[in-house]
Amino acid sequence: METRELRYFIAVAEELHFGNAADLLQMAQPPLSRAIQQLERRLGVALFDRSGRNVALTIAGEVLLDEGKAALAAVRAAERRTQRAAATPTQIVLAAKAGASNELLTTLLDRYAITPAAAHVDVQLVGVGEPERMLRDGRADVALLLLPFDEPAGFDFTQLNSEGQVALLPIGHPLAKRKRLSTSDLEALPGLPQPRWPEPDGSFLEGDGPTVRDYVQLLQLIGLGRACAIVPESSPRLGNSLAVVPVHDADMVATVIAWPPHSRSRAVAELVASSASVPKIQASLTD
Repeated sequence: METRELRYFIAVAEELHFGNAADLLQMAQPPLSRAIQQLERRLGVALFDRSGRNVALTIAGEVLLDEGKAALAAVRAAERRTQRAAATPTQIVLAAKAGASNELLTTLLDRYAITPAAAHVDVQLVGVGEPERMLRDGRADVALLLLPFDEPAGFDFTQLNSEGQVALLPIGHPLAKRKRLSTSDLEALPGLPQPRWPEPDGSFLEGDGPTVRDYVQLLQLIGLGRACAIVPESSPRLGNSLAVVPVHDADMVATVIAWPPHSRSRAVAELVASSASVPKIQASLTD
């Protein structure tokens, strides 16, 4: 199966319309249709149900759509990492969520910097969910992921720390005076909803909370009395403008350093090895 065929199939599978897919691919419809038919003959299965007026994916087609996307992502990742490996001087790209794990990241970079022949580390501070996506598609060589929010499946990883979570509230809010809160205390607070972060496709789920794209925006909205949030205990605040209250029943959050299991980069291996000397901090909230 060629990557060209996969691109053709995915375009039709997502559009469910051969004409629209041909326009997207900037090609004529007849050769696109022939390419899909040839792919079906080679695989020995029908990928599309053409019995009605509309085109629909078969069960086999649904499987190939998921597998094909993963295969193309792996090809793109291989291309990016191969090109980066040839760069001089050597550098590695580390992705991390902006506003998270600042102290941990600083310690990790300091420990790595003193290793012999340490490569330049290009730190990319990005939005929610982006470190995982960058690691999967090859834009990053290594990433700091937050569990259970990110998905580490398919990566090798080692845990750096574990911590509880706290509620960030506007100063003066009645709940700000409490010694600790539960997640139910923060559900559906009148006039103080929790934020909505972007989905992988950039859209937002329906809800009452404000849409938020970065951590600074979140902190400003909380300070203005427009939102509240539950965040890892080590997350930075804006001075003394917010109230911080432990949330005793929130999930523990683990920060892990993750990398592709097939990585042969010596620089990545040395960076990961440096993480072993980072103090394993387990933050504990006051009961």
